[in-house]
Amino acid sequence: MNPIFADLPTTVFETMSRLARETGAVNLGQGFPDDPGPEDVRRKAAEAVVGGWNQYPPMMGIPELREGIARHYAHWQGMSFDPGTEVMVTSGATEALAGALFALIEPGDEVVLFEPMYDAYLPLVRRAGGVPRFVTLTPPQFGLTEEALAAAFSERTKVVLFNNPLNPAATVASAEDLELLARFCIRFGAVAVCDEVWEHVVFDGRRHVPLISLPGMRERTVKIGSAGKIFNLTGWKVGFVCACPEILRVLAKAHQFLTFTTPPNLQAAVAYGLGKEDGHFEALRADLARSRDRFTAGLRDLGFAVLPSAGTYFLNIDIAPLGEADDVSFCRRLVEEHGVAAIPVSAFYAERAVANLVRFCFAKRDETLDAALERLAGLARARGLAPSGAIAA
Repeated sequence: MNPIFADLPTTVFETMSRLARETGAVNLGQGFPDDPGPEDVRRKAAEAVVGGWNQYPPMMGIPELREGIARHYAHWQGMSFDPGTEVMVTSGATEALAGALFALIEPGDEVVLFEPMYDAYLPLVRRAGGVPRFVTLTPPQFGLTEEALAAAFSERTKVVLFNNPLNPAATVASAEDLELLARFCIRFGAVAVCDEVWEHVVFDGRRHVPLISLPGMRERTVKIGSAGKIFNLTGWKVGFVCACPEILRVLAKAHQFLTFTTPPNLQAAVAYGLGKEDGHFEALRADLARSRDRFTAGLRDLGFAVLPSAGTYFLNIDIAPLGEADDVSFCRRLVEEHGVAAIPVSAFYAERAVANLVRFCFAKRDETLDAALERLAGLARARGLAPSGAIAA
């Protein structure tokens, strides 16, 4: 067996979800909404599977979707992509990430990773033969510094894997951070693989700025998006890849030998969805922001220290004020003794550099969040917490 995968432990997501099932806990661990997603988009998928083409679609994606992706990014982010040579559809963003890493990395190439990070990054980099170099980001801002980048980049840096908005931290990179990272990519000739699946899930008037839009980055960036996150349909696994023709041609070869293509009915439905009016996307965002605010207020009323959440489905609490220094054991006790499943943020660090944060998914119905808060109230009473615990932005 290949040790990179054979020696991987059971993921914390699997462990917490199993414990939630066994104990009947409210599961705020794994990141998916508990509503079915936009009905009209789902109906388009159903219509397409009954009345449409169900044989192999084009490897790069059906033309309607590739054109729809290009139009969508032109409208929302001011980017101009040629749908024929710069846009590809994949079976989810994780496949897009794997294909990009397999296509770009040769054994011994160094890859800069920002932790906390999505748990697929490190094994995929290692399987591609890459040598990881970590930039450790710390709460509450999780920002970049020139010193940290200078320590990670070298003449052997081939790829930078950058997640923005940042899933485990629920942060959105500042303009200054994007400019700093772009300067390092250009200086060292690195290609940026940008995981931007949360690009529509940003709050408080923010607008996503893709790294590929910065000066000097157009020809050295792979932009990856996700229909699952845009439409709250995480099970669909429809990903978007945008890159200059020279890069995309190579990425397409990796895609060819991974999944080759993606279900045509889902592609047709996503093409329809991407063309919906602005109000649809604003409403989805507003609904998630309302859930974030509801859950944040509830946690603070119980006395928990809540970090700001600028985007994604998640928010974090700091358990240090509870006298806790081990987020893994805390999360296990939380699910077993108080009936709420959460994720220890240390699982997103290679060496558990930060172990005092716990992540909750708030993309749930009000009754689900209220049930979690009712159970967390028992923990708050047991710890004698004061109300309105918070960490300022």
